[in-house]
Amino acid sequence: MAFGATSTTDEVLSGVNLAGRRVLVTGASAGLGVETARVLAAHGATVVGAARDLDKAHRATEAVRNDAAGGGSLELVALDLASLKSVRACADALVEAGKPFDAVICNAGVMACPQGTTADGFETQFGTNHLGHFVLVNRIARLMNGGARLVNLSSAGHRFADVDLDDPNFERTPYTEFGAYGRSKTANVLFAVEFDRRHRARGVRATAVHPGGIMTELGRHMTPELRAAMMKNIEDANKASGAAPFTFKSIPQGAATTVWSGFVASADEVGGKYCEDCHVAELQENPNARSGVRSYALDPDRAKALWAKSEAMVGETFA
Repeated sequence: MAFGATSTTDEVLSGVNLAGRRVLVTGASAGLGVETARVLAAHGATVVGAARDLDKAHRATEAVRNDAAGGGSLELVALDLASLKSVRACADALVEAGKPFDAVICNAGVMACPQGTTADGFETQFGTNHLGHFVLVNRIARLMNGGARLVNLSSAGHRFADVDLDDPNFERTPYTEFGAYGRSKTANVLFAVEFDRRHRARGVRATAVHPGGIMTELGRHMTPELRAAMMKNIEDANKASGAAPFTFKSIPQGAATTVWSGFVASADEVGGKYCEDCHVAELQENPNARSGVRSYALDPDRAKALWAKSEAMVGETFA
């Protein structure tokens, strides 16, 4: 069955039995993370939801527990991606428990926030969206079964900027909220590319996805001026390219590409790729295009260089 931009999570997973599958979902306290956890548990998966604020996560995931069926369940663990101490503690606890994963979904993130740094001194968006997940995933990679998948939530925002390996923390570069967001979302794709290359021989694949434009808490840091500027940019680009007017997706539509790429599409189809609207995106260099993926985000040499830079920044080397 063909799926597209308006497909929902329930439609994508219709008839799919996930009983016996164990999945880690970060950002399980709001929006896409909660919906992803809900539909997976509803189809029988054992879901481990990671969140910075566990009290908030417990309240937000009531629907996950209510909809769980066929042996599906939800467990919550603490994870603050803006603190490598928290990331390592979370990963160490998962490794000590020794329970394998069939999928890891890196859903959590921040967007267009004012300039700042994480607990470890990294630029907030790059440090949270990329480096926090980089350390978490690599520390638990041994738990990923053969046939497991890593799904990194990237964004069409990767088109705002390539990674800057010479100045990742904006120490010399003028900071812009969307420039920093773009760097972090490009990093999410490049991380998937290199993780896929390193692990595919043992049957573990990785992909990155753009969920689409959705009204969630992700935009909580955006000022009205930033939001208006973003929407004008989108509208102008749509007019220039002859595309249809922009419309927001619902949360179930936004999470559909995540579950499609993680549990429905074939591994060879999505491995090392960037997906949108429940399909693998085509390369697109037109600055006015609102779909597709920039070639720099899939560049294997760039992916290797980012991996090495990320290891140096976090002070940890991963096989």
